[in-house]
Amino acid sequence: MNVNYIFSLLSVIVLFLLAYVGVEAAGFQILFGVIIPYLAIITFIAGFIYRVLNWARSPVPFRIPSTCGQQKSLSWIKPARIDNPSTKMGVVIRMILEVLFFRSLFRNTKCQLKEGDKLSYEWEKWLWLGAIAFHWSFLTVVIRHFRFFIDPVPSCLQLLEKVDGFLQVGLPGVLFSGIVLLAAVIFLFLRRVFIPQVRYVSLASDFFPLFLIIGVAISGILMRHFTKVDVIGVKELTMGLVTFRPKIPSDVGSAFYVHLFFVSVLMAYFPFSKLLHLGGIFMSPTRNLANNSRRIRHINPWNYPVEVHTYEQYEDEFREKMVEVGLPVEKEIAPTISEEKE
Repeated sequence: MNVNYIFSLLSVIVLFLLAYVGVEAAGFQILFGVIIPYLAIITFIAGFIYRVLNWARSPVPFRIPSTCGQQKSLSWIKPARIDNPSTKMGVVIRMILEVLFFRSLFRNTKCQLKEGDKLSYEWEKWLWLGAIAFHWSFLTVVIRHFRFFIDPVPSCLQLLEKVDGFLQVGLPGVLFSGIVLLAAVIFLFLRRVFIPQVRYVSLASDFFPLFLIIGVAISGILMRHFTKVDVIGVKELTMGLVTFRPKIPSDVGSAFYVHLFFVSVLMAYFPFSKLLHLGGIFMSPTRNLANNSRRIRHINPWNYPVEVHTYEQYEDEFREKMVEVGLPVEKEIAPTISEEKE
């Protein structure tokens, strides 16, 4: 049994209690509504830039792209221009398909033994579907929340909210992205719990962001449909944060501060976790390099000149001894003057 998820779950519960009790009992609205969000944003930006610049400084002297198709070689052999790109345009197309549609994950397979010693391969379509549902719904939720930080709200954000809320059930309407986000993150969590191979390699750092996102999604749904948080008060607070004139509204309940605290912790945790594959995917040499080693010679720029002992020098030094023991040599021993006279 992997107990790492229990530690992560307890950590998130403690965070919930800190925010709820801090607002309800201690009255720390300024701490959880202003100070912690500002610290989280600073940590997120500084950590993101630091990690990306650190990756950018890492030397990549060789072309090491991951490929799964025919490399460009002879003119009469058809190359895989996307799976094995040899040009910058091919790399760009490959990156777009990877970032937006998880193309490599779509081809992912799992192998397992069936009927004794029979090895079976199966397409892992559910992992791809759950991952793309999670990321697309998360992106939709983030973009949709921009309406709290912009005044007036652009028409494109209003259109996105209308499309997202096409499932008009009750008032306010159900936003499809929030439901999909919650379902997808629960699926990713259950996958780590019930699949033995995945459970074995899962750490507490893998479960912690999942529980945080579950907390963000549940608290957001509760605020929209059950606790009925004052949206105008939330707008005043967020606009105050953006304009650096924070103002704590009096009619915003503790559920909002719990939601905001979860988001702040997630933002601060983001740059120092595996979630930073958001920026790391663009810095990966297995994805962002063209496989043109057959056409262009790539020389390691970090190679420094070293003294070498060539075979010619080796043979000149040991030629007589090599001949004595019968080893072949490229150059014969020059005859002496007495041998020439004979």
